[in-house]
Amino acid sequence: KDVKALAHTGREHGYPMQVIEAVERVNEQQKGIVFEKLQRALGGELRGRKIALWGLSFKPETDDMREAPALVVIDRLLEAGAEVAVYDPVAMDECRRRMAGRTIRYVRTKYDATQGADALVLMTEWKEFRMPDWTLLRGQMRGNAVIDGRNIFDKQEVLAAGFRYVGIGK
Repeated sequence: KDVKALAHTGREHGYPMQVIEAVERVNEQQKGIVFEKLQRALGGELRGRKIALWGLSFKPETDDMREAPALVVIDRLLEAGAEVAVYDPVAMDECRRRMAGRTIRYVRTKYDATQGADALVLMTEWKEFRMPDWTLLRGQMRGNAVIDGRNIFDKQEVLAAGFRYVGIGK
């Protein structure tokens, strides 16, 4: 959001900041990478798939969703016909406000989101997401794809639990 504000200020004063504007374009493109990785992990078809999404805010310890990548991912999932269950420790009300009228399942716990899910997507690196009970998750999820949008999970631990692991930048 700071890059976007800086680029806007430059344009407003007649000084386009080409490097900052390039960073802004890349930041926007990055928001779609998690969706693309999920789509590949599920063989390209998302219609009717159940996706659990952990983390809505743009960073932990806040309910701020301005420029949050989760909004882009949720939009794309819904457009693709997926069912989306979301959990965030504090940003649930803000997401409801921003996504009013959209069919999203808001749940009470991170594990409620994964019930019957084809994939788990981590969007925000909240502390409570760092060490999930992989055995519990494997028992209640229908699928086995884990998209770690913040690279906080131990890949070997995820694989050992019977999941397919997809990180960012890896």
